[in-house]
Amino acid sequence: MSAAGHYENFPVASLLLPPRLRTAVLDIYRYARAADDIADEGDASDQERLAALARFGAGLDWIEKGAHAQPAPPDELADIFVPLAATVARHRLPLAPFRRLLSAFAQDVAVKRYADFSALRDYCHRSADPVGELMLHLYEAATPRNLAWSDAICTGLQLTNFWQDVAVDRDKLRVYIPQEDLARHGVTEADIAAGNCSPAWRALMAFEVARARALLHSGAPLARALPGRIGWELRLVVQGGLRILERIETGGYDVFRARPVLKKTEWLKLAWRALRMPQARPPSPPHHDA
Repeated sequence: MSAAGHYENFPVASLLLPPRLRTAVLDIYRYARAADDIADEGDASDQERLAALARFGAGLDWIEKGAHAQPAPPDELADIFVPLAATVARHRLPLAPFRRLLSAFAQDVAVKRYADFSALRDYCHRSADPVGELMLHLYEAATPRNLAWSDAICTGLQLTNFWQDVAVDRDKLRVYIPQEDLARHGVTEADIAAGNCSPAWRALMAFEVARARALLHSGAPLARALPGRIGWELRLVVQGGLRILERIETGGYDVFRARPVLKKTEWLKLAWRALRMPQARPPSPPHHDA
């Protein structure tokens, strides 16, 4: 699913990630990646997917009740939940973000359309924002201000991935573009299925790109507010998202015939842009009710 692309932003192998946090980030990533794959990969039925995700929920219950006071989870889950339990205990991580991720993956099994942006934003609050929240807890920087900025960045990146992967999601019978936006711009799902890059489609995508860009900019001060490696990591992630949006624009919004991606030659430019990012200022990310 398109949400899977969000985990490309997980700094599992980043040289900027402090060695003391690499095991923890890997444990969190392993959980998110495995649960995401349950929801989307293979040919399991919806009932089988939901049952497997329920077992992940039981794994979180096992951690919450005290991993050392209970029998270990089944072998197929032990490789994920035993190390995750140690990471949660070591870094005093909340389990709520893990549960929100799980609820989003379960939603992906049944929900293929979103009526409006509020519904899509709620999904992003559960499928994307928990990643940033957990990273802030690892860095002991999960203040309300930082969490608000982080939510804006994570949702902005999630939306960027959705617009980047319209064709990929089309082939999986998913449409993340809100139905009200399609109707307002006069674009039908038949247009998406046909890869019709019409003036109406370009206007729609210009609107969606601007929405994602606004979120990334509203959360960007977090990158200057956090010190050291995490700040640099975040600057590059934000600039990478903004560059993907640029590439969607310069490609005439035709995401059907060429998936916009970052080229290796662009990283020097992104590093320069990261260096010049503005200082932190009071945040004003879009409000959501989730």
